[in-house]
Amino acid sequence: MKALITAGGRGTRLRPITHTKNKHLIPIANKPMLAYAIESVAEAGITSIGIITNADSQDVQDTFGNGNSYGVEITYIPQEAPLGLAHVVKISEDFIKTDPFLFYLGDNMLVGGVKKFVDSFEASKANCHLTLAKVKDPQRFGVPELNNGQIISIVEKPSDPKSDYAVSGLYIYDSSIFEAVNAISPSARGELEISDAHQYLLDNGFKISYSEITGWWKDTGKPIDLLEANRLVLDHQQSNILGSVDGNSTITGNVIIGKGSTIQNSIIRGPVIIGEDCDIRDSYIGPFTSIDDNTSIFHSEIEFSIVLKQCKIHDVGFRIEESLLGAEVEIVKSKRLPKTNRFMLADHSNIEVS
Repeated sequence: MKALITAGGRGTRLRPITHTKNKHLIPIANKPMLAYAIESVAEAGITSIGIITNADSQDVQDTFGNGNSYGVEITYIPQEAPLGLAHVVKISEDFIKTDPFLFYLGDNMLVGGVKKFVDSFEASKANCHLTLAKVKDPQRFGVPELNNGQIISIVEKPSDPKSDYAVSGLYIYDSSIFEAVNAISPSARGELEISDAHQYLLDNGFKISYSEITGWWKDTGKPIDLLEANRLVLDHQQSNILGSVDGNSTITGNVIIGKGSTIQNSIIRGPVIIGEDCDIRDSYIGPFTSIDDNTSIFHSEIEFSIVLKQCKIHDVGFRIEESLLGAEVEIVKSKRLPKTNRFMLADHSNIEVS
């Protein structure tokens, strides 16, 4: 079995972060999101992976290389434009050939691995195996209609969902999926919809089986989804303090502190991860926060947030919460008159003040 993982698209709902960083490289607990998908596939014993990338970028290739460090072999498949998930499958046919394969959306986070779903696919003798998850907003997803434990239809982003299940970002196929993706036409939004390919399989007598995801699963399409995924990952980590903590600081809960980082006169309340060479002074770092390398936080408070590399948070007179800070962001107290708030924000930025 092979694996196909998506790492393309533009991540428009995560701008301005994605103006300069591929969405799939945004860190969750200080590790690129895409790494979790690669590790999950490798743990299932799948070593031949195709990764779909934007044709105009080498960021993913530069980050993961040939895959040797993960025990896999990665083939990169460029996509000229985001033309739908069925288009992703279509352009991968030369890589997949006739092998069964696991199709994993690289911006999805799933606990518990994928092996059990591969085993269910093989046991079912199905042509297609889908994973379903109950969601509050099925209108955002492909939605199955179920009858007596069977999927009888699938509609992409329906205005009137037939169930409260979403087809999550993990699919397993045999080669019949290529017949489907080559037979369907673009939808009204100009994309080859994977739900249409699934409906083709249903209409033409192919067998679709499914499993329900009973653990947590996140489609990290929006900032709050990233923060929630970060929370879920941090909740499963174990403490590991490699940096230095002075006697005036208090560490509670599960906390990871990287090499070269120093904590002075501060409270760190886990679960928290702090990267390497960070400088935390006279500050409070609250639960479910990840702070990437070379960041300094002085006389400030932050919790339930993701802070990327080389940020500076100094003398902030209010608690920063539920925030996503891109690399090299500075939030500092003004030292000049008049005492005003000054902002330099990229397109699509969002800021709330009290």
